Amino acid sequence: MSSNIVIVYHRQPYTEVKVDGKIEFHENKSPNGIVPTLKSFFGRFDSGAWVAWKEAEDPMNPGFERRVEIEDAHGAYTVSRLPLTREQIKSFYEVSSKEAFWPILHGFKERYNYDPVDWPTFREVNWAFAEAAAHEAADGAVVWVHDYNLWLVPGYLRRLRPDLKISFFHHTPFPSADMFNVLPWRKEIMESLLACDVVGFHIPRYVANFVSAARSMLDVDVTKRQKVDDDFAAEFSALTEVSVPSELQFGDQTIRVQASPVGIDFGYISDVAGRSETDEQVTGIRADLGDQKLLLSVGRTDYTKGGIDQLESFKRLLEAKPELRGKVRLMHVSVPANKNMTVYENIQADLEQMAGQINGQFGSLDWQPIALISRAIPFTELVAYYRAADVAWITPLADGMNLVAKEFCAARSDGDGVLVLSEFAGAAVEMGSALLTNPFSNRSMDSAIEQALSMEEPERRDRMAALRRVIQTYDIQFWAEHQMQALGGEEARLASLPAAE
Repeated sequence: MSSNIVIVYHRQPYTEVKVDGKIEFHENKSPNGIVPTLKSFFGRFDSGAWVAWKEAEDPMNPGFERRVEIEDAHGAYTVSRLPLTREQIKSFYEVSSKEAFWPILHGFKERYNYDPVDWPTFREVNWAFAEAAAHEAADGAVVWVHDYNLWLVPGYLRRLRPDLKISFFHHTPFPSADMFNVLPWRKEIMESLLACDVVGFHIPRYVANFVSAARSMLDVDVTKRQKVDDDFAAEFSALTEVSVPSELQFGDQTIRVQASPVGIDFGYISDVAGRSETDEQVTGIRADLGDQKLLLSVGRTDYTKGGIDQLESFKRLLEAKPELRGKVRLMHVSVPANKNMTVYENIQADLEQMAGQINGQFGSLDWQPIALISRAIPFTELVAYYRAADVAWITPLADGMNLVAKEFCAARSDGDGVLVLSEFAGAAVEMGSALLTNPFSNRSMDSAIEQALSMEEPERRDRMAALRRVIQTYDIQFWAEHQMQALGGEEARLASLPAAE
């Protein structure tokens, strides 16, 4: 059966588990996240499909299941699985996407590596995704493509199926024209994105950057522009925009561009935070801490996350404030990326070396200033640490959004806690009630963490109340609804992009 909605995303929408020698498809471990939200749309359409890849030793093996039928809490849908070899995955995702595109998207030109990119393979994989989506889609269907590793899919899809409504959502930052144009394939990428009906980004700054890059190389007209609402224009964020383009014209194609910040499942996190077992975990954590204050940092092992800069700031804090020794502890969770991705190999070693130096210099038999955790923490356990922490210290050098900051606030049903947030995280434009800091400035970083540790309870509660209001209003479901409304031609209702007067 042809599908009225087709979601194109590199991840499969379930977890494969072997039970008694047979593969079973289980729901994702955590219902919090983008995948469950995307699947929720299947229940609104007569039929739906999901296109993803699956590693295969031999893509030509007739025993490989290219299409599987799924029926779960979200409804019945088809998953079209593209068999990719280990070599294709390494080339298309681990090298091209992570070594060439990722550093440019995040503004790290010095880490850009052009030499190993196999552009024909990137094209080949994107074409396979486009063909699969075209095959699954009914006449006039909606196709929703996700993220930069599928940049070329919209252009191929428009060529194959001009009848389709095509939307693309960019889950990373989109850089300035000067940065984006470092990529030698920039025109091919941009022409593909301009084949969409809707191109979505987290925040207005990324919309503005995209439009600037498009106009730097192609004859693109801005036909509508809109004012950004105050909810998404934090005064002290480096990423704030006051107005933004909302509609473009490129040849015969009209493209709607809009900002929709990805949110979290506020209700689910609040439920986890309120469980009795979470209460017990929080009590245990606080008992172990005694009168120490807990700083919590959570992120991936990635040069964009600013882990070393954060540890250096913590070291300066202990040097400048000896009275804090034995009174404050940093739990730094840095989860290593895919082991096959060599670009991150040295980062974990640098973090371990720095944490060891700090513990060696300041620690004692009964106190270690840093607990460096290099494994993924189960989400329910992480929520307990969110609740127990005095301060969440989230200071990436660049970040498309940052859901950890939002998860922390959603977990704080007690209304307490302080969020220290980098102004270069996309979340900063809507979370202006956090203590915003500049991770490129030692003075800004150091003063922010000192202020957080000494903040009085009334101010903590006022800031947290404002943060919780924002993240509850603009949650994950709001994001998805807003994107689908734009594709359907309805008036956008996101406060960040009201109708122009």
